[in-house]
Amino acid sequence: MINIFNLLEGSSNITSYILLPLVLVVLVGGFIWSSYSAKKRQKSTTDMINKLVPGDKIKTIGGICGVIVEINEEENTFVLETGTDTSKSFVKFDKQAIYQTEPKIVETTEEVETEEIKETEEIKKDEVSNVVVNKTDNK
Repeated sequence: MINIFNLLEGSSNITSYILLPLVLVVLVGGFIWSSYSAKKRQKSTTDMINKLVPGDKIKTIGGICGVIVEINEEENTFVLETGTDTSKSFVKFDKQAIYQTEPKIVETTEEVETEEIKETEEIKKDEVSNVVVNKTDNK
């Protein structure tokens, strides 16, 4: 074992007594930080897996990309559809095999109606401003 105190030859014992606790504090701090970040990463992964629904696009840890067709909560598995339109394959995986997700984009009718209303309001505002400009030009 390397003796830290030999590295400090010629220095006082006070320096040695300060260096050892400092090294210990840095090591303990590193362990705590590592544990915290690992728990945070695990929680985000678990949340991602629990939010999956059929229709989501995913990539497995083996590199297989596809769309989730079915999720079995009891077995903690899902069925992945992969392949082309003419040749489709269905493979069953454990949920822990998910590497990346890309949620499907579902646009509800309320969102479409809201966008249409906003566009109509913008068109009306433009028409009103054109009328006001034309009236001032005619005077």
